[in-house]
Amino acid sequence: MRIAVVFPELLGTYGDGGNALALSWRARARGLPVTVEEVSLDSPFPDADLYLLGGGEDGPQRLATDRLAAASFRERVANGAGVVAVCAGFQIIGTQFSVEGDESYPGLGLIPAVTVRGTPRAVGDIALRVGSKFLVGFENHGGRTSLGEGLEPLGQVVKGVGNDGRVDGARAPRVWATYAHGPVLAQNPWWCDEILAEMYGHSLEPLASVADRLYDARVAALVS
Repeated sequence: MRIAVVFPELLGTYGDGGNALALSWRARARGLPVTVEEVSLDSPFPDADLYLLGGGEDGPQRLATDRLAAASFRERVANGAGVVAVCAGFQIIGTQFSVEGDESYPGLGLIPAVTVRGTPRAVGDIALRVGSKFLVGFENHGGRTSLGEGLEPLGQVVKGVGNDGRVDGARAPRVWATYAHGPVLAQNPWWCDEILAEMYGHSLEPLASVADRLYDARVAALVS
């Protein structure tokens, strides 16, 4: 699997590049083939299997959107590439998002989601229920995101704000989106494995690591 970390100089404010480290480590620990590359603004845009979009500020977010539109990113995803989108990355893949001064800006339209400015700013720990598990992370955003008809959220918020105080993120075929930083895949090894399983097309053998123990402690601290 070829993983591309997209525009880390624009969408790397909160250490979300660590999501690539988590994915690659857990894949290699099972003997699965994987490569990781960082795609800078000056790099040719690659044909990857999985693209990672992180968090960023308003100006970089708009620039990243423009560059992704010019790079035929939508077509690559339509042809089967996967996307993990965090915070600004989540807003970018929707149909519209708001930046400073409540100015609206067109997104890439990968999912039917609209983000407007909200108050107060959502800053702090976030936890959500995803199926029978909990996902934990940290959020720092001023957006409130509405999902269009037929688009499912990633999970139900039990602590924090997420999209609107009730749900967080979005889930579509080969698209995973959330407001949780952390980096979120390093904090949630079970979710990392679920993404890997879908991308490789088969179930994975269990893998115990220190990340799993840290995850258990984090859930106990935030949810219990």
